[in-house]
Amino acid sequence: MSRKITKNTFSVILLGSLIWMTQAGYAQERGSYDYTREFIWGISKNTNSGLIAGLAGKFSRSIGDNRFQTFGLEIVNVKHPKELRRVSRVSGNTFLLGKTNYLFSVRPQYGREWVVFKKAPQQGVQVNAILAGGPTIGIVMPYYIQYAFNNSSVITVPYDPEEYPETSRIVGTGPFLRGIGESQIKVGANIKASLAFEFGTFKNDVTGFEAGFQLEAFPNVIELVPTANNRSLYPSAFIMLFYGGRK
Repeated sequence: MSRKITKNTFSVILLGSLIWMTQAGYAQERGSYDYTREFIWGISKNTNSGLIAGLAGKFSRSIGDNRFQTFGLEIVNVKHPKELRRVSRVSGNTFLLGKTNYLFSVRPQYGREWVVFKKAPQQGVQVNAILAGGPTIGIVMPYYIQYAFNNSSVITVPYDPEEYPETSRIVGTGPFLRGIGESQIKVGANIKASLAFEFGTFKNDVTGFEAGFQLEAFPNVIELVPTANNRSLYPSAFIMLFYGGRK
């Protein structure tokens, strides 16, 4: 009788130990997915850009349960919707008809990030809500073209549609950084609200995309295409593909 009780007791203890170890292992696995720091970088596209708008990086650190403090930096090329790409009749190269300036926005951002839906380890999708903003350093750089001044010479000049009205004489776009020394700095501000979807299967790797809306504002109108309606406010929808790591 006592042997039977001892055997039953051992079975209960063994079963209980197995259940405890399974739960502890699962809890440890869940806990191992928690992280306190994260760094990501990515490429973005928005409704004020071409195929690729620019690059972005972001560092996040935990400040509480499912809450993070973020520090980010974005560098993007802001385009005017009326920019028209044309092919030169002279050379076959392309140029932007009517464009006089580039606008590059450098956006340091500070914000908050909240985990809305936390993914299980090695499966599922994590959804984070993001709100961030900060100053914008706008770099307005002249757009240069190559222009056939006469039959024997081609000059590289800042594009002025009034001074160089004959588009048939435009050979193509000038060197990209030719006007960097003539750039003007315009200071503005930006704010964005977005959702990030993370699909990474490894706890230390981050892969996914961020999508949302952004508003950028400058105190004065920035002239990009003189013949079109230029703005000081630049609202846009954007998407960013990102990759990074966490610990």
